[in-house]
Amino acid sequence: MSTSTNPTKHRRTFVPTTAFARTVDFDEVSMHVTLTDGRVLSVPLSWFPVLRDATPEQRAQCQIGGGGVGLHWDDLDEDVSIAGLMAGVDRVAC
Repeated sequence: MSTSTNPTKHRRTFVPTTAFARTVDFDEVSMHVTLTDGRVLSVPLSWFPVLRDATPEQRAQCQIGGGGVGLHWDDLDEDVSIAGLMAGVDRVAC
């Protein structure tokens, strides 16, 4: 009796190992980060009181840094890491 399994049976052709931000948009209650691979990550603004309380103009001043690994708002002194968002962790610094 064979106990080996076929390692390619459930193998994906593409497994993302990193995620990089391409764009950042907001609505009244959420931040939407579009990643370079096409996924969109949406998180509640309640996770980020500084962003929640900011004006739409202030939120729009987001800088994507490190090739897409982090988000920064200079005027708000706010930093968010994409890895932290992907992990579902609120209030993470780059």
